[in-house]
Amino acid sequence: MAMIFPEAEYRARLAAIQSGMARAGRDALLLTTEPEIRYISGFLTRFWESSTRPWFLIVPVRGDPVAVIPGIGQPLMAQGWIADIRCWPSPDYADDGVSLLASALAEFVPTGGAIGVPSGGETHLRMPLESWAALRAALPLRSFGDDAGILRRLRMVKSADEIACIEHACAIAGRAFARVPEIARAGVPLSHVFRRFQMLCLEEGADWVPYLAGAAAPGGYADVISPATDAPLRQGDVLMLDTGLVRDGYFCDFDRNFSIGPASPALREAHAALIAATQAGFAAARPGARVCDLYHAMAAVTGGGVESGRLGHGLGMQLTEPPSLIPADDTVLAPGMVLTLEPLISMGQGRILVHEENIVITEQCARWLSPVAGPEIMEIAA
Repeated sequence: MAMIFPEAEYRARLAAIQSGMARAGRDALLLTTEPEIRYISGFLTRFWESSTRPWFLIVPVRGDPVAVIPGIGQPLMAQGWIADIRCWPSPDYADDGVSLLASALAEFVPTGGAIGVPSGGETHLRMPLESWAALRAALPLRSFGDDAGILRRLRMVKSADEIACIEHACAIAGRAFARVPEIARAGVPLSHVFRRFQMLCLEEGADWVPYLAGAAAPGGYADVISPATDAPLRQGDVLMLDTGLVRDGYFCDFDRNFSIGPASPALREAHAALIAATQAGFAAARPGARVCDLYHAMAAVTGGGVESGRLGHGLGMQLTEPPSLIPADDTVLAPGMVLTLEPLISMGQGRILVHEENIVITEQCARWLSPVAGPEIMEIAA
């Protein structure tokens, strides 16, 4: 699939980027990662799972972008709105696109001009370091620097079409979570639950399920990122599943907790406190508030959040995006920002309980994107 949205969506993004480039004195941006390239081009493919080939997109300060990509990607890229597509047969061990890329950049960046590359937190350069060195050596009269944070600022605010995609992904995950009692009960290995839950997500409409983590242990769990083991579920366990499924190139990211058998009073109380914390974060989420305000609103209910490092994050084409809900992040919320709210609570003896929901900031307040959970933890008959 070449593009999820109409061409007008991508041209609006291009105009906003080029306006920022003009203000920041960047003659071109060089993009190398999947979300950066897709943000402009709409180029959606699972072929990024192959790390063999590099991909490049040049965004000039004026005019349309130029794709410099391996020949295998030309037919799909040509289905989109990018007209200038320059290809080479990759992999090429002698020159894997570097000379072609250098030639294209020289066309759009004058002598003494500036080339920006996303360089801040949560970015990376997706090309071999030796190719990066060769590219810079091929363009000694142009300067390379950061992109002045342009991509980060723009991508944090989603369009109505992007928000609709995320909400659709959330609805799919919500239906899958509602079916967990079909696949989980005492005696069933956690690994089986993981596999079957991914199947439920696909049955309910997910395109794929890149992320699934969770845990099952009595009275709480030690972490929220472990892969599944073959240990069977037992009565008294807390089962947590946290999924990031994808629909139309956009993620959801939220979890649900389940009690295998009747929940203990301590578990009921802790789960209710997590929901209260999530609601407090939701109430604090409005235009003009700061990201750290949401952190403090949730931490005030649960008694902290140091163990996780943060209590939520941005969400969109990637499972986790800026900003991070930490005390040090003073990003001001704006309409269109999509966030996760992810408070945690200590259960003692190294155990925790975590809850997560997805929201979007509107013109006045926040709106739930995930089907919000109630204070009562779901019990699964043992």
